[in-house]
Amino acid sequence: MGMKAERMERRMTVGWALGPWREFGLGLGMMAVLAALLYRMGFFEAGRLLQGGLNLARFAREMFPPDLGILPTIGGALLETLEMALAGTLLGFLFSFPLGALGSRTLFPAAVVAAARLLMAAIRTVPSLLWAVLMVIVVGLGPLAGTLALAFYTVGYLAKLYAELFEGIDPEILEAMRGVGAKRRHLIRYVLWPESANAVLSQLLFMLEYNIRASTVLGLVGAGGIGFYMQIYLSTMAYARLTTVLLTVLLLVLAMDGLSAWIRRRYLLNP
Repeated sequence: MGMKAERMERRMTVGWALGPWREFGLGLGMMAVLAALLYRMGFFEAGRLLQGGLNLARFAREMFPPDLGILPTIGGALLETLEMALAGTLLGFLFSFPLGALGSRTLFPAAVVAAARLLMAAIRTVPSLLWAVLMVIVVGLGPLAGTLALAFYTVGYLAKLYAELFEGIDPEILEAMRGVGAKRRHLIRYVLWPESANAVLSQLLFMLEYNIRASTVLGLVGAGGIGFYMQIYLSTMAYARLTTVLLTVLLLVLAMDGLSAWIRRRYLLNP
């Protein structure tokens, strides 16, 4: 408690030193930048916004009531979406953990770390939808392309998060283990994993939740899942059926959020 109180007091001292006018000026500058960007994008064009509101109201009228008759048709695609997200996340995790370890400066020399982080950055540069297009070219249409796309996307982000997480481990523990002759594989097995297991699994669950959302749109480019039906209903303006698809996806996302929260409470919050 004493250290926390000292940190809070130091922050308050710094805040008073900056002065309220400087903080006000910073906030005002940020608002000015935002207003300029919105102006360039046409946000303040009243006629455009009014027409957009009318279009939205017309679109909303055509979306309701939802057409529940298509539930048997989209059930298999919804299950395929879940399978893609689960398989892609786990496959990506298998590569993310070792790549994250290679990107940790506390474990590997600078050349290895630089190469690993360059690979992470290159993978993250490609959005998930573009990965789906590339995988469709490589393996053809279907859920395999979507699964591989999600796996690549997962590697790019989880490896980066894990590298930063591993670097945050107390270096004194690593030095103590090195002092008794531990090699890198021992450090990963007996230090990295025990010290970071909760955070690693928590981020893995978050990535699974994200991939479920992302996998719903991969079908737009032929990579399997419920997105295939979303594309059909959008192109044919069958908005009532599109509403049904969106509601089923919402229920799936809520179910996975609830399951993830239960897993965190049950397994990850215990000391």
